Amino acid sequence: MVCDEFTRNEFCLESKSTIGVEFATRTLQVEGKTVKAQIWDTAGQERYRAITSAYYRGAVGALLVYDITKKQSFDNVLRWLRELREHADSNIVLMLAGNKSDLNHLRAVSETDAQQLAEKEELAFLETSALDANNVEKAFQTILLDIYHIVSKKALAAQEAAASIPTKGTTIKVENSAKDSKGNCCSN
Repeated sequence: MVCDEFTRNEFCLESKSTIGVEFATRTLQVEGKTVKAQIWDTAGQERYRAITSAYYRGAVGALLVYDITKKQSFDNVLRWLRELREHADSNIVLMLAGNKSDLNHLRAVSETDAQQLAEKEELAFLETSALDANNVEKAFQTILLDIYHIVSKKALAAQEAAASIPTKGTTIKVENSAKDSKGNCCSN
């Protein structure tokens, strides 16, 4: 639902849990550059685990979303994190997001517990509400900005490496010291 709020700027009370994987895109500006974000919303349920883990391989960023009103969803964060770290690129940008902050009166996971987990695992952290759109844009903007910086550094490093490669070939003259009497090295 956080994905729907970000990509379509809509919230539907009748929306169901993700089945397998859902895909969406959104084009936005990051530091003056146009970026097209491809967002793969993977299901958190155990029964879809084999399907969703395949999507981690190409990921450059991940938003680990749990429901602040359901302790079990928070308890699963470490498993999701382990799977991401096993299957995704080592430079993946990660953020922990507690969703449904509009339901603070039903809270089952304290913001302090989530913040401590995020610090321990070196994750960015934010609480969001897909219902009232609180911090949804900020969560995606934060993660996309971090991804943009990493990709930009890689591109710059590649340009610098390409610039250091000589553009003209170097000729190396190889002398044959064991010439036979005919002057050919390979004749009998």
